[in-house]
Amino acid sequence: MKPIALEGCFPPIATPFDEQGAVHHEQLVRNLEKWQKTPLRGFAVLGSNGEAAFLETSEKLTVWETARNAIDADHLFIAGTGCESTRATLSLTQKAAQCGADAALVVTPHYYKGKMTHEALVHHYATVADHSPIPLILYNVPAFTGVDLTAETLIALSRHPNIIGLKESSGNVVKMGAVCAAAPSRFQVLAGSGSFLLPALTVGAVGGIMAVASVAPHQVNDIIRLFKDGSLEEARKIQLKLIDANAAVTSGFGIPGLKAAMELIHMYGGPVRSPLLPLSEAQRESLKKILTEAGII
Repeated sequence: MKPIALEGCFPPIATPFDEQGAVHHEQLVRNLEKWQKTPLRGFAVLGSNGEAAFLETSEKLTVWETARNAIDADHLFIAGTGCESTRATLSLTQKAAQCGADAALVVTPHYYKGKMTHEALVHHYATVADHSPIPLILYNVPAFTGVDLTAETLIALSRHPNIIGLKESSGNVVKMGAVCAAAPSRFQVLAGSGSFLLPALTVGAVGGIMAVASVAPHQVNDIIRLFKDGSLEEARKIQLKLIDANAAVTSGFGIPGLKAAMELIHMYGGPVRSPLLPLSEAQRESLKKILTEAGII
């Protein structure tokens, strides 16, 4: 396969719904058009922030088809395809490839988390990678799944020729450094949160797949640019200003907060899908204050 460079910033984009709860494809296209005028490197479509767990398979396919038609050749299209079983993950990954995805972002299976051993996880990912027509990016997000990929497991999987990278959302920078040190040079590590983008870069990460990139694409890109230029103090200042904003659209207000933040920067956020609930007016005001202090609005 043609090598894929993951250097840069990728938002795990929100899935827009209309007032009746259906996927709003026109607004998805409009959002992608606006994002493509920023320094973003590409888009993770149907990751955690895309409410992927709430979408039916038929909806996922139409979202990917719309995204593929809207994303130009200069931006990468990464599809979130992780399922609980190896069979289902492979099937969905193959469907994403048919929809034109450049790579698949595969979250850890976790329902039977007590049995997700090193051996089980290596077998799962290697089996999918063996038969996937597109390369895989491992996705470790223990705050959601309760499963934490160890450095040992990550290093073992990094040697598979069809596994090209890792989205690490645990915030364990020590583990990220250990993986960067031991994995093949072609294996690319991405910060899974804007809260630790700069620390991740210092140990070898090449960029990030981060919710805050949806609303602060210039700021996260500036962190990478300044780091590469050796302007660490300037990069540090931006990183520190983003910490509260990043928390607000992730652990703080979650996906409802991300969608509300998008509306505050004149993009389409729209409703969330039940059982998630929209922000209250007080929460919206709090979010607006945080984003204003961060220089986002």
